[in-house]
Amino acid sequence: DMPAGTVRISLNKVQLLGVRSEPAELRELRRTVRAVGTIQANERLLYTVAPRFEGWIEKLYVNTTGQSVTRNQPLMEVYSPDLVTAQEEYLLARRGASNLQDSSPEAQAVVRRLAEDALRRLRNWEISDQELEALQRDGKPGRLLVYRSAASGVVLQKPGIAGMRFMPGEVLFQIADLSSVWVLVDVSEQDIGLVRPGQEV
Repeated sequence: DMPAGTVRISLNKVQLLGVRSEPAELRELRRTVRAVGTIQANERLLYTVAPRFEGWIEKLYVNTTGQSVTRNQPLMEVYSPDLVTAQEEYLLARRGASNLQDSSPEAQAVVRRLAEDALRRLRNWEISDQELEALQRDGKPGRLLVYRSAASGVVLQKPGIAGMRFMPGEVLFQIADLSSVWVLVDVSEQDIGLVRPGQEV
């Protein structure tokens, strides 16, 4: 007396299988994806302090990892013979330009070019504008250079210590701006199909 296509399961089998029945209805199917994630610094907001010249760390103002710093805050004082020589060359060329005001335009142009080249070399070494302004104002080379933070953030790495010699390109500080961070999540392979761009996490 059952309609065609009806499937009957005995009560014993229903109990063994744990079958549950309910009326069919339209509803939204949801499934939660659980995954393990780690919060990391945004790679676009990482800053390194790696001088482009050889020198020695004379004094550290920031001397622990995890320490907060602000933009333009002094990090350390360094000494470099190359830096002192470059400053002296710039000042010498600048003095020469002012002494040769009555000479030929060609001689003035040569000395002016020498001063510009020396200033460009200092800029290529990432000497801050504050330090260059002090050099131009005082007219004498500074023995020590103050290195400042390029951004506000937290010190992640600080391999440098006072008295240490460093080589060009050696990382002395790594600073992370943590105003924006990344969450890197490992989603299991079976759940990859459930993940879409723009979903709330």
